[in-house]
Amino acid sequence: MYLQELQLQHFRNYQDADLQLGQGINVLLGENAQGKTNLLEAIYVLALTRSHRTANDHDLVNWQAKTAKVSGRVVKSAGTVPLELTFSRQGKRAKVNHLEQARLSQYVGQLNVILFAPEDLAIVKGAPAVRRRFMDMEFGQMNPRYLYNLSQYRTLLKQRNHYLKDLQHKQKKDLLFLSVLSDQLAAYGAEIIMARLTMLRKLEHWAQTIHAEISQQREELTFHYATQVPDDQLTDAKTICDALTALYTKQRDKELYQGTTLVGPHRDDLHFQVNGKNVQTFGSQGQQRTTALSVKLAEIDLMKEETGEYPVLLLDDVLSELDDARQTHLLTAIQDKVQTFITTTSLSGITRQLIKDPTIFHVENGAVVADESPATGDSATKED
Repeated sequence: MYLQELQLQHFRNYQDADLQLGQGINVLLGENAQGKTNLLEAIYVLALTRSHRTANDHDLVNWQAKTAKVSGRVVKSAGTVPLELTFSRQGKRAKVNHLEQARLSQYVGQLNVILFAPEDLAIVKGAPAVRRRFMDMEFGQMNPRYLYNLSQYRTLLKQRNHYLKDLQHKQKKDLLFLSVLSDQLAAYGAEIIMARLTMLRKLEHWAQTIHAEISQQREELTFHYATQVPDDQLTDAKTICDALTALYTKQRDKELYQGTTLVGPHRDDLHFQVNGKNVQTFGSQGQQRTTALSVKLAEIDLMKEETGEYPVLLLDDVLSELDDARQTHLLTAIQDKVQTFITTTSLSGITRQLIKDPTIFHVENGAVVADESPATGDSATKED
C-alpha cells in the first residue's frame, strides 16, 4: 500500500497543494513552522478522518475559508482507491471511489498509517489514556469489527454515565434500566477486551524480536494488559462478559455514589516490561525510547499480517530524537519495505547513506516544491 498523490484545499496553512509522491522515502524539508507537520497531519486525517493534534475539526480549515478538503489516491495490491474528506460547519463527509460513505467506520481502513513523533514516547511514559487511545486508533484501522464495537461501547458508556448521574441526583430511580445498560455495556466491553488481548499478543511477538535486536539480545520486552477482569477469566468474550457483569454488580453502590462507570475497557491500561520490570517506572530513557521504537516498528509487521498490506509510515521530526544506533535500525527496517514520510529541518543530521533515492519536497510558508535535482551530495543537504 502506498499513497500515490495528495491534494489539499484550504487545509491548515495550505490554500492549494498537489503532490505526486514517491513509493519509498519522502522527505519534507524546511524550517520550523512552515507546514511540514501539517502535511503529515493531512495524510493521517485522510486515513483516520481525525487529527492526532486536535479534537476540533474546525482547526483543520484555513482561517480564510469555510471548508477544507483532503483527497488522495491509494494504490493497493487489489487496485487504486481514490479517497476524499471534506470538512465544513455541517460536519465531515467521506468518499471512497467517489461514493459518499454513510458511516465513517466504513471509510477507516482504506489507508492505513502509523505515526511516530517525539511525543509518542508518551506511549511508554504517559497516562493510561494515552495507551488506550494508541490501542483504539491502531487496532481500529486493522479491524472494522473492533471499531464498530468501540463506537457502540462509547455510546452506551455515555448513556450509562448520564443515567448514573440522574440516579445520583435522585432524578431517576429505576435500577432495572441500569442493569439493562450494564448488560449491554458488558457485552461490547468484553469484545473490546478480547480483541485487545488478541492483537497485543501478536504485537508483542513482533516487538520482542525488534527490541532484542536493538538491545543486542540483552533485553526482553513483554506486554501486560491491565484490567479489572481477573486473569483466569480472560479466556473468551462470554467469560469476560460475565466477569464484567459481576463487577458492575459489585461496584454498583460506588458507581451510584460517584455517578460514573468504574469498570470496563475505558479504565484499562497497557504495561510495557523490560526484563520483567515496568519500563515506565524503572526503565532508563534509552530503554523507554527503544520500547517506543520497537512497538512502532512492530505495528508495521502487524498491519501487514492483519490486512495483507504494509501501512504508510509518518515520521514527524523523530530522527533527531534517536541516537545513531536506533536511527540506523529504524531506517534499515523501513528501507524498500514501506512508504515513509520524514519531516526534518536538515538532512545533515540523518544517516544519509541509509536513505536510498528519497523523494525530497521543500516546504516553505504553506507551499511545497519537489526537488528535481539528484538526491545526492549537496542537494541532499540543502535547507530552505
